[in-house]
Formats: sequence, structure tokens, C-alpha cells
Amino acid sequence: MRRYRLSFAVALAAAATLAFGAEKASAKDFDIPTGAPSSPLFGARAFTQPMLIFEEFGTQPVPTTDCANCAPLPPVPSCNASPDGAALDAFLRQPLWPLPTREANATRTNYWAPSIGGCVRPLSTSAIEGRPPGEWFAHQRWGEFPPEVYFQTAQAGARVNRGLRDAWQRHGYSMGEFRRNGGLYHRGGTTNGLEVRFHPNFPVQQQNSVWTFDGTMPPKLLMARYGEAVLFRHFNALPINFAANNGFGAHTLTTHLHNGHMPAESDGFAGAFFFPGQFYDYRWPMILAGYDSINTNAGDRWAGTPDGAGGITRIRGDWRETQSTLWFHDHMIDYTAQNVYKGNAAMMNIYSAIDRGREGLRCNYANPNNPNLCFPSGTALDWGNRDYDVNLLIADKAWDSNGQLFFNIFNLDGFLGDRVMVNWTWMPYLDVRARRYRFRILNGSVSRNFKIAVVTQAGQRVPFHMIANDGNILEHAVAFPNSESQDLPEQAIAERYDIIIDFSQFAPGTKIYLVNLLEHEDGRGPNRLIPLADVMANRYAGDPAVGKFMEFRVAAYGGVDRSMDPADYVEGGQTMVPRPSIPANVLATARRRDFKFGRTNNTDETPWTIRTDDGQGYGADLHRVDAAPTVGQWEIWTLHSSDGWHHPAHIHFEEGRILTRDGAPPPAWERGARKDVYRIGRGTADSSNEVEVLIRFREFLGTYVEHCHNTQHEDHAMLLRWDSRAPGQVVAVPTPIPTWEGVYYEPTWDIPTAVRP
Repeated sequence: MRRYRLSFAVALAAAATLAFGAEKASAKDFDIPTGAPSSPLFGARAFTQPMLIFEEFGTQPVPTTDCANCAPLPPVPSCNASPDGAALDAFLRQPLWPLPTREANATRTNYWAPSIGGCVRPLSTSAIEGRPPGEWFAHQRWGEFPPEVYFQTAQAGARVNRGLRDAWQRHGYSMGEFRRNGGLYHRGGTTNGLEVRFHPNFPVQQQNSVWTFDGTMPPKLLMARYGEAVLFRHFNALPINFAANNGFGAHTLTTHLHNGHMPAESDGFAGAFFFPGQFYDYRWPMILAGYDSINTNAGDRWAGTPDGAGGITRIRGDWRETQSTLWFHDHMIDYTAQNVYKGNAAMMNIYSAIDRGREGLRCNYANPNNPNLCFPSGTALDWGNRDYDVNLLIADKAWDSNGQLFFNIFNLDGFLGDRVMVNWTWMPYLDVRARRYRFRILNGSVSRNFKIAVVTQAGQRVPFHMIANDGNILEHAVAFPNSESQDLPEQAIAERYDIIIDFSQFAPGTKIYLVNLLEHEDGRGPNRLIPLADVMANRYAGDPAVGKFMEFRVAAYGGVDRSMDPADYVEGGQTMVPRPSIPANVLATARRRDFKFGRTNNTDETPWTIRTDDGQGYGADLHRVDAAPTVGQWEIWTLHSSDGWHHPAHIHFEEGRILTRDGAPPPAWERGARKDVYRIGRGTADSSNEVEVLIRFREFLGTYVEHCHNTQHEDHAMLLRWDSRAPGQVVAVPTPIPTWEGVYYEPTWDIPTAVRP
């Protein structure tokens, strides 16, 4: 399957890539953008457009009865297009229909079966749901965690936003900074009329250039609470013709919630993809890790969720494993890089007793026995205020001479764009009040790492605090600059850093900038740090993505800042989320596994491999299980870069604690953290060639993956499968093989060290 799909994609994209010729970026020795000339700016100037604020999906209660008169997914006008936008909106406004089922829904036919018959081939069988059938991919513990709320969306080609989700925004365009009169973020009370373009001067993106959730901008955000299980119905409304993609991207999808504590069937397994005209029901239980073994009587006041009325509903599990900032994105085998780059990425904020999204309400700083940490957010809503809590998705992109999004599929080292965008807007500004803000920063790139400085217009560093790493709240806030780093640590692809900046120290009218200091020459990994003074004085010429990429404009604040002061929570002060000590017997008895990310036994088509337990170097094969940990068992996974190149290694499903980096303790921002992305190999001083990770898998079983999050490496073929198994389990989950007609299974096999004594 891998070789066929790779060759097909290369052939399809050849014409688009050859149109650029052999010209490279103008800076000597810099192939940026990868294999293409500079992206034109069409006369646009930096910091002349406001940043897009994320649009909430908006959850609704799961219906109790089936809809009697709901319409099917609207038809496609041709083999090469998504459905009409107005018709798609009308469809998505309907209630959830048909109701979700424990096993995949195989009783109804693919919505587009007749069109598929004319575009591809007649279907002898088909199904409305692309989830693999039967028990192997049935929803685990369905009776315990039935979905209570849902949201549905369709992956579709770029189109005008017609205000589909206006009524589902929690702020309602009437509260806080979203209010109609005097709010910073008000857009007339609607997203109606918003086109998919990166700057008002740039051309509108064509339907087959960008594929997003709903097919629209702004980018999307899921607001979720612990203890309230979510059903995510993802429709595939992409063109039936695989080649209708403007040179890159696959029309088959599988969506991974990175790094949710989720059962395997809802993790977005790389081989469990679905086709146009189908949907996949992902059920996210929204439970704390340790649900089965820690705080099982739900008696801990720190383990809880907002009840909507100012109180807390207590829940089971380990509150020290509370997650806050996640994202979800495509994980299609061989095509993750292309599909994520093309628009299959959204963010997710999770709210809890300790991270309520409401400042000033029984705050921990007023009484350390209260759970609410009162991070900057707002006060209008009981939970989930976003007035002063802002999501930032940072990614480098490139576009062709016509302004259409471009990706080079031929360079397998990694793709670099020459333009840095924030929330899909090129070099935007954001109006901020003179008070504290929380920023949830996601590196959503394909192959680029960042090193971000926060500076004034004069080039002076602005102090700030990190409060969360990879979506997990730290034990102590970490002040920057500090003795280990003047700026944010190197941020690899998929890492999330939550920081607090206090703008009250600046007069209204002041401009503050986010600046990237990390140079790349090509997609292999970071090259060097550029001195801030050289960047601010315009003395640097090289990587075009180095430099200022976002502007904050400080506005007056007439309210009272009721958020926590992170300076009170630095090491030696109060604790945010304590990290329990690790008993010596855990380290002595933990099962150890070794993974070397590099080029062992590679080929031209599979240049990247992961070598497991000093065995053979493998390419990605989803039929093979490289590790089969027993649920609940402590393990130590050692991750190496065996070639010196940079690899952000990602382990699905559970977070781990970094024990050592190259044998030494980790830096301050990782000592009190739980992580799911681990930087190894060439980079700044923030990286290392080897990382030891303490980890254990709990609550759910099934098949997951581990891979490099330089997604060009992942797709060619730096990815392995591992399975979470019950004690004594000897039967492996068979491997799903999706087709237009449905999903069948093939046998799975373990490598000799997968099950360890």
C-alpha cells in the first residue's frame, strides 16, 4: 500500500512542482522554500492585518432519538469538487444523525456511492462510517463513557464562511472582549463573509488548494470539559478524484487527537482512514489518566470539572495528569505532512477544576486549598473565557506565483516554507489590553522548529513566564529570561508552550513582537541561533523565516486584572501542579525499551527508520508491532537520534516524564513537566541526542503509533506501531485495510522483543 500511494502522489504533483523550475530561494545556500522561489507578497506589508481569532466548533447535547427528516450529506457537483457551501452548512446545522453506535455503522451506504460509481468504479459494498467494523474498533467502555455532547464538521475545500457557527460561540459576540461595543475581537457579530486568504492583498485560496474543517476560516477550536464525553463526527467532503488536490494532499483522512487520553479506536490510527462520502465517529471520554487506580471514589477536590454554575463536579483519576492545551490533526499513513499542511489541524482547550478559564473565582492565589489557578482568561463566563486566553497556531507556509498554497512532495528531508503565519494570517497584529495574557502556542509546522523571543520595538527582551509544556501545567512557573535560556526553549513541531505575558508594564500604543531566532538551511533540522541584535538591526540575511512574525499593540485597560501572578509560582514559591517523587523500585523494575531514530536499513523511498531494541532498522509497517506494553506497567523508553539529525519523537496516548537528557537532568521547563514530544538530535542547547522517558499506559487497549513529528520523516517512513495490551493478552489486534468498498483485516505480527519479560 505504501509504495503504490507514494508513487501515485509523486506523479500527481509533478506538474505543479515543475512549474517552479529549479530556482531556489535568493539567499545563498538556503533552499527555502524547499525547491521553489520566494512566495510573492502582492504588495502586502507586515503587520497590516488583524490576527484571526479561533472560531469555536460549539458542542451540543447528543440527541436521544434519531432525526426523522434529516437530509443526507449533500451531493458533489463533480468528481473534482466538494459540495456546495450553503448546502453543506444546512447539513451541518442538522442534529447528529444517525445516532452513534458502539460498533461502526455498516447498515447504511456511503452517502456518495452513486457518484463514486461514476468517478472511480461501482461499489459492490460500501458503508456510511469508515471506522473499521466489528469488535476490534468498537468503542471501548461505551456504557461507562457514553457521549454527552457532540460536534460535527466536514473536511472540505476552501470556501466562504457563511456564519455557520455564529450561534454556537460561547461568548455569543456579547461578552468580554468579544462584545459588540468596545470589544477587541468583535467582527460584527459574525464570521459571515470571511474568505480563505492569508492577507487582504493575497488571492483567495482555491477549493483544492486548502482543505479545512468546514472548508472555512478562522481555524477551529474545540472547548471541552473533563467528565463530559465528546462525540466528534468527522465527515469527509473532499473531492472523489484523488488527483483534484492542486498537487498535494490525500482525500482520505484519519484524525488524531494529540495527545488525548483516548481509546485506540478514537486515536486516529494511521491505517484507519476513511473515504469521501463517509464519516468517522471519534468518542473522546474526557477522563483523567489514572481513572481506574487513583482517586477512584472521586473524593479529591483538585480532580474536577466546572459545573456551569460556579461550582465543581468531582471526578475520578489523578488530577496531577490534568491536560489543558491539545490539538487534533490528520494522521493518514504516508500523507500526514501534506494533509496537515493543507489545513487539517485544529486546537482544543480542556477545562478543569484547576484550569477553569475564569479568573477571580475562588482563586488558588487567595487560598492555596482551592483548586482554580485563575490563569488569565476573563470573568463573563463560568468557564472557558477567552478574552485574555489566546490560541496561537504558528506554521511556516509557501505559495506559488498565483498565491496558491504550495508544498514540495519530492524533498523527503523536510519541507520549509519562507513565510511564517499565525492562525493562517501572514504577519498579523493583535490588539491587547495593558494586563496579563495567556498564550497557548502551538508549532503547527511540517518540518520547522522555532526559537521565539518576545521583544519591544527597540529590541529589548520582554519578561514572561511559561506555565505549561505540551498542554500539561508545570509544577512551577518558569521565568524568562533565566540562567538556562533568554528566550522560549526551542519549540519542535507539535510542541505546545503556554506562556503569560504582562502587558501592564507598557503604555498604550506600545508595540511588542514575537521574533523567531532559529535558522534552518534545509529540512534536516535547525542550523543555528541568530543573535537577537542582528535580527532587530536587519543585519541578518539567510533563512527568510527568521525575524519578527507577530505584533502586539497595547491598548488601555480599565478593568481589574484578577488573574494569578505567575511570579508567585516560580520554584521556591507556590506550586501549581506537584510532581510526585518516583520510588526507587519503579526505576529498578521498569521495563526498558530502546528506539533509535535514523537511517538504518533505509531506501530511497523509505529514507527514515526507527530501530527497535538494537534489532533491525525498520520502515513503517502497520502489520508489525514493535512494542506491546502491558496496561499499568511502568516502562522506560530511551529515544536516540542515531544519525545526529533532528527528530521530534512523539509517543501517542500517554505523557511521559523526562528522566535525563544525554545522561543529565532536564532543564527547568521539563523537570516539572509531562511531555508527549521529545526533541532528539541536532538543534540548540535545548535538545540532546538521547532522552530517557518514564511512561505507563492505562485505562484503554488497542493499537497506537510512535513516530517523528517532522511529518515528512514520519511519512517516509519513521513510524512504528505499538499496542497497549491487557495482562496475559496474546492475540494482537489485526491490521485494518480500508478500501472504497469497506474495511477488511490482515494478520498482525510481533517483533521478538515486543512482549518483554
